Amino acid sequence: MSDNDCKVPVERLRWVCDPAAFTFTTTEDIANLTGGLGQERALASIDFGLGMANHGYNIYLAGEPGTGRSTTICNMLTKRVADTPPPPDWCYVNNFCNPDAPIAISLPAGKGPELAADMRELLDYVRANIPTALESKDYETDRVRIIEEYQEKNGEIFSELEQEASENGFALQRTVSGLVIVPQKEGRNYTQDEYEALEPEERERMDAMGRALTEKLNDALRQVRENEKALRDDLAKLDRELGLSAIGHHLDPLKAKYAGFQKVLHYLECVQEDLLLNLEDFKPQTPPPQIPGLRLPKQEPTFERYEVNVVVENDPESGAPIVFPTNPTYNNLFGRIENVMQMGGMATTNFTLIKPGALHRANGGYLILDAREVLINPFAWESLKRCIRNSEIKIEDVLEQYRFMTVVTLKPEPIPLHAKIIMIGSLWIYYLLFYMDPDYRKFFKVKADFDSRINRTPEVMQDYALFVATHCKQEGLLPFTASGVAALLEHAARQVEDQERISAQFMELSDMIREASYWAELGGGQVVDRKWVHKAIEQKIYRSNRIEERIQEYIADGTILCDTEGGVVGQINGLSVITMGDYTFGRPSRVTTRVSLGRAGMVNIEREVKLSGPIHDKGVLILTGYLRGKFAKERPLSFSASICFEQSYEGVEGDSASSTELYGLLSALAELPIRQGIAVTGSVNQLGQVQPIGGVNYKIEGFYAVCKAKGLTGEQGVIIPKLNERNLMLKDEVVEAVRDGKFHIWSVVDIDQGIEVLTGVPAGKVAADGSYPEGTVNYLVDRKLKGMLENMRRFAVADKEAGNGSKGEVAKVD
Repeated sequence: MSDNDCKVPVERLRWVCDPAAFTFTTTEDIANLTGGLGQERALASIDFGLGMANHGYNIYLAGEPGTGRSTTICNMLTKRVADTPPPPDWCYVNNFCNPDAPIAISLPAGKGPELAADMRELLDYVRANIPTALESKDYETDRVRIIEEYQEKNGEIFSELEQEASENGFALQRTVSGLVIVPQKEGRNYTQDEYEALEPEERERMDAMGRALTEKLNDALRQVRENEKALRDDLAKLDRELGLSAIGHHLDPLKAKYAGFQKVLHYLECVQEDLLLNLEDFKPQTPPPQIPGLRLPKQEPTFERYEVNVVVENDPESGAPIVFPTNPTYNNLFGRIENVMQMGGMATTNFTLIKPGALHRANGGYLILDAREVLINPFAWESLKRCIRNSEIKIEDVLEQYRFMTVVTLKPEPIPLHAKIIMIGSLWIYYLLFYMDPDYRKFFKVKADFDSRINRTPEVMQDYALFVATHCKQEGLLPFTASGVAALLEHAARQVEDQERISAQFMELSDMIREASYWAELGGGQVVDRKWVHKAIEQKIYRSNRIEERIQEYIADGTILCDTEGGVVGQINGLSVITMGDYTFGRPSRVTTRVSLGRAGMVNIEREVKLSGPIHDKGVLILTGYLRGKFAKERPLSFSASICFEQSYEGVEGDSASSTELYGLLSALAELPIRQGIAVTGSVNQLGQVQPIGGVNYKIEGFYAVCKAKGLTGEQGVIIPKLNERNLMLKDEVVEAVRDGKFHIWSVVDIDQGIEVLTGVPAGKVAADGSYPEGTVNYLVDRKLKGMLENMRRFAVADKEAGNGSKGEVAKVD
């Protein structure tokens, strides 16, 4: 087989998008993108999750950033809620029985502000009319009349008692300790001497009469107290009648308006009762005494307890809410209770200071959260699970459990939760929560997996054009021509290194659209065509490839050794990929192999110095398996070989160089030189099949840059796995070099094809007796291994005859 048989045709080196696939002249001629772009699996999962109303069927949107997760879910929800009824409003009102536990009231959308306005109107009316009614002449007349009636009754009681006491020689007198009955003589009180001079019978009669009158005095005082209580009751009844006449005709329409809402009716009854009990608060207040030099605030009764705190207000003309908080802290998600500092440093609060969170606003609709933001904010994740578990939103002071003392605060009534929670995050976070949090799988049962690449179908290509048109119109960018959109599609295919798929990294695509428009506008263009897209790509590379250029300079001046001409035994150019943040590039690495007599087998120098990763170690060990299967079926292997990445001062990982290492080993065993103008990439299995690898375009372009710097000879190129042909999306410069015969790309299926290209010598097919044709690579390798084994046996016999022979097997089988 000649090396021309393995060359990749020029038309297979990249996929070229034909602008004729689009019917528009510029993107101004087409409409905006209305649906999603690809992601059928994710869209089906979202539809399922949104349709499932059962508990726990919340959705997790998993995927890489920039794959359109946020845009897709927002667009889908916007369409979905267009025809849905709005959820109810929620209000907090004062609990007159227990002010520390405000009551939550649900009203139809738009009715919450109405109730608040009605209560403000009622309060304004009461504050204006109650003082007037309390100061009216009729009210004052009735009040005086009631008071005079009870004063008259009390006067009659004391008059009768005084008359009876006077008839019996006693008098009713007021002292410091109260009213007392005292005996009298000739209009004056008895002296102590006069009282003691009385006859015992007279004194006994007087004491008995005094006790009887004192008993009647006590009865009179009890009657007076009862009259005073009745006076207060009658005055309160008067005030109540006045209050009812003043506010009843204003409250009755409210009760009729909210007749279908039992909680509101109960609240209005409580308001009415509290107003009637506190009519004195509406009277003008006497100002407190002022202290010279200190201005004290005016003390007036507060009427906040009659207000309505509308925490959630929904538009009756809109559908279900869609809430996407940018900073999902605990307070922003679940609400908070604010405090007001009073004079003296005392903090107070009431139900009007209850503030809603994102869950309140999203109740009855959809709440979209960034998974990472929720997890890094203290208390947010656990509280969110608690809300989902209990199906209620409870506003709490989350720091209460960490204080040394308990602080009196409000305990608002929880609000029932009826919202679909949608979290957006990476797959890593999804699996972390799935395995580490036992509650997660109960509450987020639907995963919508967004892929970073999508199949390139004609429909998807047209949607890409609509996507470009949408961005250009929304951001005021220059329109793209069909060739400009085609260049973007080619760039999207290169991003995923696949001729049949394109990238779903819409964030990067959006950046490229903006940058291409910028360069076109800067260059005086009216539209963005292929030229400006290529300009944007080149400039983006230029901003990031300083390290790549520095490495290329080192290779060009010989600091980093890399031959691109001639042939060397046991030396080959491998290819590696370096990723530095947002930029990836390829570079060649010299791989050398040395073989000798011995029993050490394969020695990976990188592994010995701990610069090799486990996957690379696995690739090296596979080489021994390949040699065993091909050359050691009838005899053991006995050799020592060392493999090294020259001038490598950092870790080596991956198995994409395993075929390179095997080619170098075969060259060293066969003592055949390898063409230094050819670089190799690809992994290998124990059967000698060359397997596909990643980063094939970067690797080819990296070696092409080296060959270009040192001079293209027409003999240089890269060997890649056959299965990587569909991944080729090479730059135009490399494709042109291949077309002109200055550079070549070979694709091979197995090691035999690759070694023929590298050495120019046939690999050789095994015969029925296990031998290979003379002069072939495999024949030379087999002969070398046989010679090494015979030499080892001769050394073993000589050592044994000298008394130092080994008692074990003479050759190590690797």
